Amino acid sequence: MFNVPVTFLYDFEHVSDRMRPYIMEEFALAGARHLVLSDTFIRQIISHPGLEDTLLQEISGTGMSFCDAHAPFGPVLDLNCPFVEKRPIMLGRLKLILELCKYMNVDTITIHLGNNHFEPATTIADSIHIGRMKESLAELLPLAEKLGITICIENIWFSVNTPDVLNSIKAEFPTDALGFCYDAGHANIMDNGRQYATGTAWRGWQASGKPVPCWEPQALEKMLPHIVNCHLHDNNGWKDEHKLPGQGCVNWEKVIKLLKSAPRLKVIQSEVIPVASGTHIRELVEKFNELSEIN
Repeated sequence: MFNVPVTFLYDFEHVSDRMRPYIMEEFALAGARHLVLSDTFIRQIISHPGLEDTLLQEISGTGMSFCDAHAPFGPVLDLNCPFVEKRPIMLGRLKLILELCKYMNVDTITIHLGNNHFEPATTIADSIHIGRMKESLAELLPLAEKLGITICIENIWFSVNTPDVLNSIKAEFPTDALGFCYDAGHANIMDNGRQYATGTAWRGWQASGKPVPCWEPQALEKMLPHIVNCHLHDNNGWKDEHKLPGQGCVNWEKVIKLLKSAPRLKVIQSEVIPVASGTHIRELVEKFNELSEIN
């Protein structure tokens, strides 16, 4: 079994206010104990003050709780935000979100470093992107430390968020308030994606002026000492599909065995997206019960 909580993502953007408690109850009846305070929930809370209390009431009514969080993401929201005039707004939003996490009893949040495949980011050197990520963390980490929250930075599939980049950033911030979120689906794209010349990895690297991705078969091993959270979902290496484990080509026996040895691991997250992938709630919870039996 996993010796840390298992938490589940759901694409609640497709759910009405009236249906939301029903979906939560379905998770509880299937055996789930925790849900993700998702980027969707956070966006909704910011737009509708007071919703945070409604969500806490609804989830506690099922016997579950929020366990971890994912910050909203995008070009103007990520740590490398290339729009200089919008960087203070990005940092202000993230500080508010950290305070929200504290209020909702969540102590782990994944925040995207950012990508470099869109204009004007494609014209900016990777070193500048990474420098801006570090500047953002230098401002956010003192607040995270004060609140007792761990910020987790995530491997994606671009040259500015590889495991090597994550480790270089972590080396400058030894605080326990910074850790990693290992994304199994993203790691698979940067390994098995080499089979697909028109796949997500190839297109992402080429958009930023790099003809061939630097493939990474050991993302998990490189990140392992600092993994606090993880996003577990499957794909075939071509694109980010967020499927049920077993529906792609991720080596789950290897992933689970290594994650169980991660010294800082605090939570296992299902980042299968149920509505988008057509996955039933009970099927999802049962699959993670099966994964937990891997030794």
